[in-house]
Amino acid sequence: MKNTDLETKYNKLIIVVSIAIPLVVALLFGVNLRKMGYNVTPLSFLPPIYATINALTAVVLIAAVVAIKKGNRKLHENLMKLAIACSVSFLVMYVAYHMTSDSTQFGGEGLIRYVYFFILITHIVLSIVIIPLVLITYVKALSQRFDKHKKIAKITFPIWLYVAITGVVVYLMIAPYYA
Repeated sequence: MKNTDLETKYNKLIIVVSIAIPLVVALLFGVNLRKMGYNVTPLSFLPPIYATINALTAVVLIAAVVAIKKGNRKLHENLMKLAIACSVSFLVMYVAYHMTSDSTQFGGEGLIRYVYFFILITHIVLSIVIIPLVLITYVKALSQRFDKHKKIAKITFPIWLYVAITGVVVYLMIAPYYA
């Protein structure tokens, strides 16, 4: 199979996944199993864990960039797979938490409230944008079209790093208000 054929093969999947993930997360975010009458234990221990995973994702992304700049392609590849696994783990835990626990309201007032919501909203919007970017970047590497991979990675990396870091910041800002 030619490299461009591989990309073409994955393009439809990238579109489907890029639409399905935000839709499924939005739908599941509105599902609270306890409020539906299911006897489930709230997974209230998850927020610090998934915040830590976001921090780990940021560190792994930076390490992956350092690895490729040093010419260590295999380490870069492995670190990028780890970053993807961390992001997927975060997402699963995030949804599980919100399906079993009440949402926590931010209690800050004044300017900090606007700062919090600015960070939260940009985090959410860019976390949706990053899905197709990561997938396209990954497929370019799988197709061994490293010129195209490098070009889109220059866009993907800072956005993904921002999403990972702001995930931690949002957690730290809202942590005092967890019940």
